[in-house]
This record gives sequence, C-alpha cells and structure tokens, in this order.
Amino acid sequence: MNTISTKNNSTERKNSKPAVKAAVTRPAKSPRRANKRAPEATTPVAAPARQVTKRDQLVALLVRDEGATLDQMIGATGWLPHTTRAALTGLRKAGYAIDSDKIDGVRTYRAVAPK
Repeated sequence: MNTISTKNNSTERKNSKPAVKAAVTRPAKSPRRANKRAPEATTPVAAPARQVTKRDQLVALLVRDEGATLDQMIGATGWLPHTTRAALTGLRKAGYAIDSDKIDGVRTYRAVAPK
C-alpha cells in the first residue's frame, strides 16, 4: 500500500509500514543474590476454620439420640428428598451405620459414626 505524493514536481513513494527498529541489546542480568539476613522467627499461623458443609450438618442431625426425620434433614440442607436419601447412602458407604425406625407413619433415621 504505497502512496504517491508530489512535492515540487518530484515523485516520492512512502511506505505504509514503519521502519523496523534495531533490536536493543540489554546487559545480562546478574544472578539473584541469596538473602544473607537471618531468617525471621515465624509464629505458627492457625489454619482457617473449615467451613461446615451440608454433609456435616446431616451427620450432626443423624448422630443425635433422637435422630432426624427426612423433613428435618431436608430443612437443614435445602436438598430434595431423593438427594437427601442419596446422601444417606453415601454416609453408609463411608462407614456410618444408618438405622431407621417408622413410628406413627414417620420414619426417623439414626447414625453411628465409623470407628
């Protein structure tokens, strides 16, 4: 894409691309020096508190003496009934002993933590 311009009855061609700049040479970097200061005494920092998960809430309900009904577990976790039952299966596979009793048409689940 060259353009032609006339100045004083002479023809010049201008290149649309700028001229390539010569590469700048930089001096080599010196290797980093090790910190010669004595290491500061670090105090142990407590790990951030672990967030309470919905599974932890479910376990807390189940290991109580009175156990928990499906409605109580749904209310605590916000899960749908089939998801809550699947979580019970997951706890069973994780080693919890899950027991259920049906009294007056209401099923109550209880769990014993694995050893």
